[in-house]
Formats: sequence, structure tokens, C-alpha cells
Amino acid sequence: MHFFLRLSLKMMRLRKTTISVLVVLFVVLCSTLAFLLEPETFHHWFNAFYWVLTTMATVGYGDYYAVTVPGKILTIFIYIFGIGLLSLVIGKVIESFGIMQRQRGAGRLNFKGSDHVIIINWSKKAQAAIEEILLFAPESDIVLIDELNRHPVEHLEQVHFVSGDPAADEVLMRANILEAKSAIVFADARIDESALIDGKSLLIVSSIERIAPNVHTTVEIVQEKHVQNFRHSHVNEFVLSHDAVSRLAVRAALQEGNSDVLMQLLSRQHGDDIYEVELNPEWNTYRDAFQDLLRQGATLISDRNDLSINRKLDVSIPRDARLYVVSDEATYKRITGKFS
Repeated sequence: MHFFLRLSLKMMRLRKTTISVLVVLFVVLCSTLAFLLEPETFHHWFNAFYWVLTTMATVGYGDYYAVTVPGKILTIFIYIFGIGLLSLVIGKVIESFGIMQRQRGAGRLNFKGSDHVIIINWSKKAQAAIEEILLFAPESDIVLIDELNRHPVEHLEQVHFVSGDPAADEVLMRANILEAKSAIVFADARIDESALIDGKSLLIVSSIERIAPNVHTTVEIVQEKHVQNFRHSHVNEFVLSHDAVSRLAVRAALQEGNSDVLMQLLSRQHGDDIYEVELNPEWNTYRDAFQDLLRQGATLISDRNDLSINRKLDVSIPRDARLYVVSDEATYKRITGKFS
């Protein structure tokens, strides 16, 4: 018994590749030996191979079995060592899954996918952003970067966590920044000084723009006076954190129901939403696009950030136009399917 205990302990310390080689050699040698001992029983080497696997797996269908004494001795040998060896392999596989799960929770695994959204700095706003993304596109891949020691939303399989300094090149590369679709940098609410919050965000987006200039970046800015600095860093979009909330509160106070409309447009969970539609070659002017989309149940509201197109309906649509409409999801999908 002491011998088997020592042997088991030594086997458990072996590397996975070594164990895999041992298992393959064990199965091949036992299959060959079984076929040589009882060729009339197995008729073919593959049948012996099949018998060894079923014996190791303790299945034992009974369609093949040893009839000679040497064959039965081999069977006993497989019972003693083969079943234990297979159990060791299963244990190693389970252990590997456990290690991988612990590494995922600790944010130490690299992300290998592409076309994903990177969210930087964990907060309630980041959590709401993740929920909003998954509402709009449930199959989207999201990578969260933060200096936390534990995955904050481990129950969400679509969210991959990378632990570390989001301004560090190594951490961004672990999040596969080069193949990301976009990156959203939220203000770090754990920092007390607002200037330092924007300073950290600026450092992060500067690293992103240097490593992956093609990634679309959106940044939450605390102080409006820092906007020019972010524009200098070629940030694609920025949101003034407190300014947006303040404006919404004032509109709610002065115009009843105003905030309900804005909140509906800000969330994909309720009612109509804002969508971008592709240009139809048949549209020459904004009027053509407006009337055609209106017939389909959508309202054209802007070309990029230009909300005044309803006052220049007879102007020709430029080739680089990006048109946005307000509609429900069903109408948007119908329009998209028609023009694609």
C-alpha cells in the first residue's frame, strides 16, 4: 500500500504533457499486448484498443473479454493501473478548469477575441454600461479593465476581466486592444481630486491612441476645462460627467415629461431608440431620406451631430453622411434588412 501511495503522489506531481504521453503509451502498449496474447478474441488491433479503453473507463460492455490466463492477468493489470491512470487524467482536467476559473476571477487571463468593447474603470456607471451593451447586443464581448483584485461581474460570461493599470501597455495588450472595436473610459470615482481623475483618464486614452489609434474612444470627463486636452489626444467622443446629469435635472424641473423622453432615448430597454441607418443610393436630398424613412415608421433626426437637417431638406446628402433616426427596434431591423 505504501508503494502505491508513493507512486500516486509522484504521478500527481507530473506535468500534464508528461501524463498525457504516459496515458497514450499505456493504452497503445496494452492494446498491442492484448492483440498479441489473444488474436482470435479481438481479430483486429483496433478491437483490442477499444477493449482497453472500455476497461479503463469501467464501462465493460462485455462484447470483448479475455479468455486466456495471460489475457486475464493483463486485464487485472489494466484494472489496477489503467483505471488509476485515467482517474489521474480526469483529476488533472478538473484541476485545470479550476485554475482557469480562478485566473479568470483574478483577471490574469488574456483576451483572445476581436471586435469587442473595452470598458475601463469599474463603477456603477460601468456596470450600467455593460447592462446596456448586453441589452442591445447580447452576444457582444466586453473586456473590463480595472485595478480590482476580483472580477466584479463574474456571473456574466460575456464580460472578460483584466486586472491591472489600464494606462500600462502590457495590460492593454492583455485586453487585445489592437483588435477592439471601441474603448470607453469612465472617470475613476475612487479618486477624490477631480483634476487627478481627468489626469488619469487622459493618461489612459493617450496610451490607447498611441498603441491602437483606430480604436474608437469615448471618455467621461469631470471638468469641462479639460476638454481641449482630450481633443488634443484625438479622443473620438467625450461626455461631461456632472454636466449631463445637471442638464437632465433642470429639464425635468422646468418641463414636465422632458426627462422621460431623454431617458427613453438613452436606454435601449424601453420604447424607441436612436439608430444609424445606411445611405440608400436612391436618396439624393435629405428630403428624400426623410420622407422615405417616415413612410417606414422612422424619423430622421440628424446627420452626425447636425440636428438642423429638417431646415435644409433640399440640400444634397454628402457621400460621407451618417444618418440617425428614431424608431423602435423592429422598424430599424426592417430598414436595415431592406438596404443591406
